[in-house]
Amino acid sequence: MFARRKSSSSSTRRRVSFSWFSSLPRDKSRVFDSIVARWESSYAIVSIALQDAFTFRSRGQLVCARQQVGVACELMWRVSRPLVFCCETLTTSGRHFPEVPIVDPLKTEFFRGDTAQSAASWNGILHTVLFAQRSRFFHKLRILSETVDRLDNEFFEAASDISDGVATDPNTTWGRLDSLHFDLSTCLREIEIILKSVLHALPSEFIPALSAELEKTPAPKVRPLRVRPRAVRISA
Repeated sequence: MFARRKSSSSSTRRRVSFSWFSSLPRDKSRVFDSIVARWESSYAIVSIALQDAFTFRSRGQLVCARQQVGVACELMWRVSRPLVFCCETLTTSGRHFPEVPIVDPLKTEFFRGDTAQSAASWNGILHTVLFAQRSRFFHKLRILSETVDRLDNEFFEAASDISDGVATDPNTTWGRLDSLHFDLSTCLREIEIILKSVLHALPSEFIPALSAELEKTPAPKVRPLRVRPRAVRISA
């Protein structure tokens, strides 16, 4: 029994890897490249702003560091919103797909922060309980969507505290920013893998409709107003 389960698991991993590394047909490749290029561009812009912030801080230029964190804070939704939108679109459209791809569970070791590691752990647990391929697919999409949204909120909170100069423990808050940025990157890669796997599995006649949905521009994220206590500005 255990030998068969191990073999099945290995076969699943090979199939997921094959979907990622193998080339897509031209029509599907255009859809994938177009969408992922936008994601990567937005992520690169945020990463540059954040890296500049860390560089300014290491040089003692704290005002510039806080300003750059503020830029990253305002731009992060351009990364998170399209990823959440993609997961939601694949979930809605996926109900009509004749077949969904096999997915691997998220791995806790691929993440740094508690939020993402907890989500990955929960996904791993349910992956062993949900034997149906479709259930595993939709559950992973839901976990990724919720995780990206939570990471984005946490990034916004931490970045806002730094840019406003009210972080009570700046060293810890800066460390959280680095960790959250890393975990959002991991989620981005996971969603890219799922999207490519979906395109591999989907018959060509479904591609135009899915492409039209994915090409839509998601609305900007509306954040609740932050009520701050009066605080003395604190060094970054």
